[in-house]
This record gives sequence, structure tokens and C-alpha cells, in this order.
Amino acid sequence: MNPLSATSWLSSLGTAGVFLVLFAETGLLIGFFLPGDSLLFTAGLFCTTSATAAVHLSLPLVLVAAVAGALLGAQAGFVLGRRGGRALLARTGNAHLHRGMSRAEELFTRYGHAKAIVLARFIPVVRTVLNPLAGVLDVPARTFTLWQVLGGLLWSVGVTVAGYLLGASIPGIDQYLLPIIALVVIVSLIPLALEVLRSRKQSRGAGS
Repeated sequence: MNPLSATSWLSSLGTAGVFLVLFAETGLLIGFFLPGDSLLFTAGLFCTTSATAAVHLSLPLVLVAAVAGALLGAQAGFVLGRRGGRALLARTGNAHLHRGMSRAEELFTRYGHAKAIVLARFIPVVRTVLNPLAGVLDVPARTFTLWQVLGGLLWSVGVTVAGYLLGASIPGIDQYLLPIIALVVIVSLIPLALEVLRSRKQSRGAGS
């Protein structure tokens, strides 16, 4: 099984793959590379295939697995951060995670707790790091839980339903799965790219 492939997760584990990927990506630092956005979108598409197709999923079950993985994962990440402290994040030498931590800290500074927690759901890597970072920064548990639930529902349900609606409106769309997934990945990286560009502009302005 290819852990970077949404199709591989779904064809191997079905709905359970949705839960496992989202829990790991949002709750465990080692899950930062997993295909959260493309997995949700692809799962939605597979809910529109015929029952005899190679992969066919149930939309209600996918939504339950997606919401459970996203919400429980984020809460687990928060608890790990609260108990393990900043050392938990400092132990990793991965450059992507360190950049994600910088972006997460910027989100907290710029938008405050509520908006940052919701926005982070839609930014790859940042959504992995922000949850334990919120625990490290002593964000009140009630505040974190409220906004991570809201953000988690918007992200997991929204992306899955978007895939489902596309599949339902265009018969046979699953035949073009690879280019569609590539497009979803590119779109999901846009917020991160914008944050990087904004950060570089600010650094140049401060240095001039």
C-alpha cells in the first residue's frame, strides 16, 4: 500500500482508511505527509460509483469516519501538546514540520485562537502542527475544543461532500481520478503558498 495515495488507502481499507488517515494527520506529528484533502475528496467520489465498482463507499459511513478521525485526532494532538510541551515539537528534525510550526504560530499571532484553529484545518502540515502547538501555548481546552470541532466539521464534511457532488453530477468522473486528485492537492497547497509568500514579504520589509 502506498501511504501517499488516497486511492491506495481507500481500496485497501475502505472507510476505516478515512478514519485512520485523518486521525494520524491531525493528531500525530508523524502523519503530516498523509493525503488528508485528496483522501476526503476521493472518498466522496467513490460514494457515487456503482456497487460493482472496484471501490464503492457509503456516504453516511464516510462522513462518520471523517468527522470522527478529524475531531478525535485534533483533540489527541492537543492533549499530547499539553502534556509533552514544546519538546514534543522540538524533537523532530523535519523541515516541513518546522515550517508548519512557524506558520501555525503566525496564525495564532495574526488571527487569535478561534480563527487560527479553524483556518488551520484547510492548510496541509499546519493542521498537523497547530493542534499540539495549541496545547503547548496553553490555549484553554474549552476554546480549543469548540473551534476545532467547528473547523473539523467544515473541513471533513465540506471536502467530502464536494467530491460526492462532483461525482454525482458528472457520471464516470472516477475515470479521471488521478488528474482530479492532482488538482485537489494543488488547490489545498494554495493557502500554504500564500502564507509563505506573505511571510517572505514581511521579512524583506523588515530587513529593508
